[in-house]
Amino acid sequence: MRIGLRLLLGFFLVLGLALFVVLRVLLDEVKPGTRLAMEDSLVDAAYTLALLATPDMKAGAIDSGNFARSLQALGDARPAANISGFRKDGVDYRITITDALGIVRFDSKREALGQDFSRWNDVARTLRGEYGARSSPASPYEPDSTVMHVAAPIRDGERLIGVLTVSRPNLRLEPYIQRSESRILRWSWGLLGLSLLIGVLFSWWIASSLSRLRGYANAVSRGERAPLPVLGRMSGSTEFSDLANALERMRLKLEDKAYVESYVHTLTHELKSPLAAIRGAAELLQEDMPAPDRQRFAGNIERQAERLHRLIDKLLNLAHVEQMQGLGTRETVDLSALTRELLQRLEPRLRLKSLRVRDELGQAQEVQGDPFLLGQALQNLLDNAIDFSPPDGELMVRVQRVGDALEWSVRDQGPGIPDYASERIFERFYSLPRGEGQDKGSGLGLCLVQEVSQLHGGELHVDNVVNPDGCLARWRLPL
Repeated sequence: MRIGLRLLLGFFLVLGLALFVVLRVLLDEVKPGTRLAMEDSLVDAAYTLALLATPDMKAGAIDSGNFARSLQALGDARPAANISGFRKDGVDYRITITDALGIVRFDSKREALGQDFSRWNDVARTLRGEYGARSSPASPYEPDSTVMHVAAPIRDGERLIGVLTVSRPNLRLEPYIQRSESRILRWSWGLLGLSLLIGVLFSWWIASSLSRLRGYANAVSRGERAPLPVLGRMSGSTEFSDLANALERMRLKLEDKAYVESYVHTLTHELKSPLAAIRGAAELLQEDMPAPDRQRFAGNIERQAERLHRLIDKLLNLAHVEQMQGLGTRETVDLSALTRELLQRLEPRLRLKSLRVRDELGQAQEVQGDPFLLGQALQNLLDNAIDFSPPDGELMVRVQRVGDALEWSVRDQGPGIPDYASERIFERFYSLPRGEGQDKGSGLGLCLVQEVSQLHGGELHVDNVVNPDGCLARWRLPL
């Protein structure tokens, strides 16, 4: 499982668990909290009404006195109140008064007169001098339609002479409770969605940063050119940026060390042959010999010195290209015009071997790139084609569009690439024997072309062809 998915699942699990606990507590507390608030208001109402009913209770006229007459219109009252979007068109209070024995002497609804309420908790506890309250179903057939009853004592001095109970259906609170629960659920789902979105973005940020760093490290381990990943503004001052910079510094140090070691070994090996030839010729020149022999050995020293000079120049060029992580210059380059310019410079070599050039370059075949590097690469490809061409042969040079790329190609009529060398022609310091009378190459030319091709995002292929026999180098560059 990818680390981004792990982070997201872990974040969502913790968030979901926390939200579930909080939501469960809130929902469990909405209904009890609302009912407790209603009970508190019922206590105030019960004790207030108990004081108002005391004179009539003392006089024994609780069912016909001022108190009863004042409450006769309670059921007909129409408040027409708008309470936070809910309309209230009636008074929900029911008031009952029992005597000291628990017998109902007054009922605002006139339904329970004369009944014995002495066993109900609100009346029984109040008669014992305790706080009396209960919540009971209004009907045994509707257990959810509960009614809350809160009682208050009616006293004559210290003597308890009756109990006043104020009742209100709990069902009246359901709209408020349901709206509160609905709002809590709606906001909770919104919070969950927002938190999930934040979690997704956070996980994507971490996972993408790690993925770029991993891709960079894997590319470096494969020896590819990989630019340091840009982790974005969010990562500009984080540990990811520090880690990326540390990886880049480590890569540079390791590459520099490996690069120097490789070049020292290969250069030492390549220098042995021309230096041995120069040393041998120099020792022979110290002896007396005929002038023709002396001239031949001196020419040998000159050729080997020129070979060393070319080797060093190519090494410097290759070292410069191999250390580049990207193109410093990007311009529009006309491959047709550039190739014709190079062929003009190579005119003496072409005439020396009596080589013909078939021009299929076309006009204004343009790509984006570094003109100097492209020129060096094309120069090396043309040099190879000339070196391996037989005298009186023909070179075919072509530029054509292939899809969204330009393909530059050169074909010679030489011996082609042996099977044993087909996998090694792009290796540094690996080269094949050239024409008769020519020194063995350094193997750096195709290596440099390969490096320049990678910098430009191109593809380089060198294959044998038939009819006529020879070798075809194809270099495809994106437009």
